[in-house]
Amino acid sequence: MAVFLLLAGMVVVGYMIFHNIFVKGAVCKSNVKLHGKTVIVTGSNTGIGKMTALDLARRGARVILACRNKQRAEAALADIKRESGSNEVVFMHLDLGSLKSVRTFAETFLKTERRLDLLINNAGIYMQGSTEDGLGMMFGVNYIGHFLLTNLLLDRLKECGPSRVVNVASLGHNFGKIDFNCLSTHKELGVGESATDVFNIYCNSKLCNVVFTHELAKRLKDTNVTCYSLHPGIIETELGRYANSAFLMLLKPISMLFFKNSVAGSQTTLHCALQEGLEPLSGCYFSNCTVRNVYPKARDDAVAKKLWEVSESLCGLL
Repeated sequence: MAVFLLLAGMVVVGYMIFHNIFVKGAVCKSNVKLHGKTVIVTGSNTGIGKMTALDLARRGARVILACRNKQRAEAALADIKRESGSNEVVFMHLDLGSLKSVRTFAETFLKTERRLDLLINNAGIYMQGSTEDGLGMMFGVNYIGHFLLTNLLLDRLKECGPSRVVNVASLGHNFGKIDFNCLSTHKELGVGESATDVFNIYCNSKLCNVVFTHELAKRLKDTNVTCYSLHPGIIETELGRYANSAFLMLLKPISMLFFKNSVAGSQTTLHCALQEGLEPLSGCYFSNCTVRNVYPKARDDAVAKKLWEVSESLCGLL
């Protein structure tokens, strides 16, 4: 019995150490206050986006919840106002699957808000389909919508600098590729409906986020705007938004033990948005509040330049 209790205790202690180091992860250490600053967080009605917005509101920022679903956004708005004690939180409609909606959002924001100090491109989906503009759904929402939004707001970011753009990517970008032939033919990063196809296309969209950040940093050189991409961790609450209920029931015990919650998942986003002294690392990729090396495909200058030019064409920015 004593041996069993000893082994059980060792397992518990071992798991606690594992959880704190590898699951919970590092915490944003910045104590900076944001009174007088304005922040946009896309996809901020749930998950890590909502926790990011809550933290920024607690620091005194004026926070714009840029979301597609009005009902969920208004519920998040009420929660964030109540928990932060701030009334400087507003909802503005943004559907990243519609280039028209992105342009309308940017136009409205620029007319009604004087400042923009932080743009956090957080929203993302994991599902097949097409946007109203005929783009692949994950390509359109995870990447192109944010590409257009960022470009439409860059002048305001420059006016209010020092300012930052934070792009929430994923470790999955390591498995991605950018097939320009497929983009030219299908306006998509891949085709197919199998689980493997969908995963690959998602990873491709996240590689676009990292490559975009690399190119954006080059184009922002000698300005007072910096940018960063990141992996937030594997997030418990975000994994099954588009999965069936049976799969979620099977996954729940594993996710509770080994995946981050939304608060832990927001920490690297907050680190990139707030940590002092990151300016020399503009264009870099972060995980667990630490800068990480990326594979050559994620920092290929020729690919990054071509992706930018193709994206401009698809968005009508040329």
